[in-house]
Amino acid sequence: MSGFKKFLLRGNLVELAVAFVVGAAFAGLVKDFASSFITPLIALLGGKPDYTRLAVTIDGTTFPYGVFVTSAIAFFITAVIVYFLVVLPTTKLIERMDRGKEATERECPQCLSDIPVLARRCRYCTAEVVPANEVPSPR
Repeated sequence: MSGFKKFLLRGNLVELAVAFVVGAAFAGLVKDFASSFITPLIALLGGKPDYTRLAVTIDGTTFPYGVFVTSAIAFFITAVIVYFLVVLPTTKLIERMDRGKEATERECPQCLSDIPVLARRCRYCTAEVVPANEVPSPR
């Protein structure tokens, strides 16, 4: 029983649970924002008051494509928000933190694969390369 308790209280599992709950709440928020504000704004341009009611009927079968349009708008808004509020700032922060660090890899001049800085031979194309610490500086 103590092993199960340790499993439940591990940091990764708790973080995942919190992320799931926050993500679900965020998804609901974005969907409501899209249906309350974005869809009506688009409807002003297109002349349709509510996209969720748009449907086409073929041989008695109804295809409610308006629901898909609303969901696609919500997905697009979510993707844009996640990119600009999470991915982009995180990438910038990682770049800023890595500025002062020395590189541990470099490109092979033959095949352009990443190889260790001190490598004498490329592990991918087996070309002989001069280790970075032995490269003469241009004068």
